[in-house]
Order: sequence, then C-alpha cells, then structure tokens
Amino acid sequence: MAKIRVKQVRSKINRPEDQKRTLEALGLRKMNQVVEHEATPQIIGMVRKVAHLLEVEELN
Repeated sequence: MAKIRVKQVRSKINRPEDQKRTLEALGLRKMNQVVEHEATPQIIGMVRKVAHLLEVEELN
C-alpha cells in the first residue's frame, strides 16, 4: 500500500476542536512536524479534513 508524508505547516491555534483532535490523531503535535502513514481511506479522510493546515507528499 502507498505511504504518505504529512507535515503541519499552519498552526492549530484558533481552529475548531475537531480539527485539533484530527491533527493529534495524525500524530502532529508541533509545527513543522513530519509523520508518515499508510494511505488508508481513514487516514486520507483525516488529511482532507485538515488539508489547509498540512503539506502532503506521496511516497513510492
């Protein structure tokens, strides 16, 4: 299965609580933190929910 690299590039300050929890669920707790995940439908859905705060890169 494909992997994706997710980096938080915008702050979660002044964001709704559900978006903050989504970032935490993705493993992003600080600005510029990078995590890698399998590209499952659940992860893709979480990334789309907070896409305006992230940079996403597909890995081969």
